[in-house]
Amino acid sequence: MFKNFAAEFKKFAMRGNVIDMAVGIIIGAAFGKIVDSLVKDIIMPPIGLLLGKVDFTNLFLVLKSGVTPPPYASLSAAQNAGAVTLNIGLFVNAVISFAIVAFAVFILIKGINELQAKIDKKAAADEAKNEPKTKICPYCCSEIPVPAVRCPHCTSELPAEKAKKK
Repeated sequence: MFKNFAAEFKKFAMRGNVIDMAVGIIIGAAFGKIVDSLVKDIIMPPIGLLLGKVDFTNLFLVLKSGVTPPPYASLSAAQNAGAVTLNIGLFVNAVISFAIVAFAVFILIKGINELQAKIDKKAAADEAKNEPKTKICPYCCSEIPVPAVRCPHCTSELPAEKAKKK
């Protein structure tokens, strides 16, 4: 029974879409770390400087004091004292990270859609090139234009279903 299960699992795991999903998750996790660093290390320090040297990671409200009484110099100091805090700065960082990821995904999807539109347009043009321009009259076997409804050679009426395309 275990051999059969192992073979089925291997068959499932080696499907292309499962591997693609795994690669996507790994790349997404790495991209998340890059965006997190971008927000914390590049974007938030200048914003904090513009707003009066505010460090958003240490922007919090104390809901309940800890073992040592407030004020707390930093979020980590408040958490170490056992205080219950409302972590506004961490939330702001998370919102900015989400906005950056959403924008990056939007740009990616927009690029993919434009590329797909070009591919579809080229495929339609290729299909139009490959459409036959003439057909064979079923009565006299002469080559005539596809839109013709009467053969110019034998003057027979050409029902659409009888005409053979060349």
